[in-house]
Amino acid sequence: MKTSIRLIVMRLTCVAALLLASAFSQAADWAVPMAGNTFRTVPEPGGNGAQRNGTVAWSNPVDVFSVFFHVNRPGDLRLAIKAAARDGRSTIATRVGQDEFETVVEGTEPVVREIGNVKVNDTGYIRVDFQGVERTGNVFAEIGELLISSDTDGLNVEFVRDNKGGMFYWGRRGPSVHLSYNVPRDVNLRYAYSEVTVPQGQDPIGTFYMANGFGQGYFGFQVNSEKERRVLFSVWSPFKTDNPRDIPKEQRIIALAHGQDVHVGEFGNEGSGGQSYLVYPWKAGSTYRFLTKVEPDGKGNTVYTSWFSDKTANEWQLIASFQRPKTDTHLQGLHSFLESFSPTHGHIGRRAFYGNVWVCDVEDKWYQCTQARFSVDATGGGRHRLDFTGGSDGKRFFLRNCGFFNETGRPGETFTSDASGTSEPDIDFHGLPTE
Repeated sequence: MKTSIRLIVMRLTCVAALLLASAFSQAADWAVPMAGNTFRTVPEPGGNGAQRNGTVAWSNPVDVFSVFFHVNRPGDLRLAIKAAARDGRSTIATRVGQDEFETVVEGTEPVVREIGNVKVNDTGYIRVDFQGVERTGNVFAEIGELLISSDTDGLNVEFVRDNKGGMFYWGRRGPSVHLSYNVPRDVNLRYAYSEVTVPQGQDPIGTFYMANGFGQGYFGFQVNSEKERRVLFSVWSPFKTDNPRDIPKEQRIIALAHGQDVHVGEFGNEGSGGQSYLVYPWKAGSTYRFLTKVEPDGKGNTVYTSWFSDKTANEWQLIASFQRPKTDTHLQGLHSFLESFSPTHGHIGRRAFYGNVWVCDVEDKWYQCTQARFSVDATGGGRHRLDFTGGSDGKRFFLRNCGFFNETGRPGETFTSDASGTSEPDIDFHGLPTE
């Protein structure tokens, strides 16, 4: 008899929980997919953030998974999760600022579990942390969505909403930001020169600080891992494909020369072409110089050559020289950008200064670039991520992205740097290394 009563009580409890969950689910205004908005933040970045079914599941009690979303005004939020347990019963902790809650998860079918209420006192990004407390099964939970509800008038919540166009991947990488420089018109430009400084602490893994971008390629440096950094120079083939093997022989990029210890090969997946890189331990806080030459060879091809140097050094190192077929152009479309290429590290902020930008024409006359137009990719333009900005500190331009900071730049805005007190680069073009 006691067993029967216990079973009845358990069933009534489950029914009550399901009714509460159903009521919350119907009232929820926003469902934040874990797959596109979650990062492992403790003990360090790692994992893909979600399983193939879009849920986040974990078994290590040390791990913390963080979800980020943006609110446009202060307000009161009601939070819940849509979650299941593979087996057994678990308790997970949820932290939002100073507020902490515990939620029990059990059952193999995803059910809405209420977390609690939080008060948001400002606009900007909100971080919600999940951590396992105890479990009897293999994992603490499989969470598919963070559910948000509010009665606050005019409240809008921004996040990566769906995976159209692979946005769960791109959204976790974060927005890419660009500077397009104003250069003289009706002049044949041959050289581009710029200097890049990455502030200390703004160099997380998976960042590309692109210095000299042009119509057919790009040149900059990267953080590839904890132990490796690279100087990278690439030129796209005129043949449009993401697979370099598909490029006809007559449209392939030809490597004419490269510097000592520089690796030369091919690249794909973002167009295809010739790529070169130098493993080089560049350091945050130091300033580096980038020089790129673009010149037609008079035979229907264009030759692209790039050199790299620490600003404190009195010498240049050749990275590579490439010949691009079916191309007859001088330097065009000069730009810089800042990009996160690691979705695992897309929650970590990065920043760079781009200064002393110059172009030089075929008569060896220099022109300083003191204006730049700001833009952002589809991740920012589609408001999937709002943590991006750019500007000028007076002498230099800067770009900033990722980190879920509470500032959003205005695409299309033009920035100006102060040219007073600066002089043109002192470069002996004939003395530049050719190998």
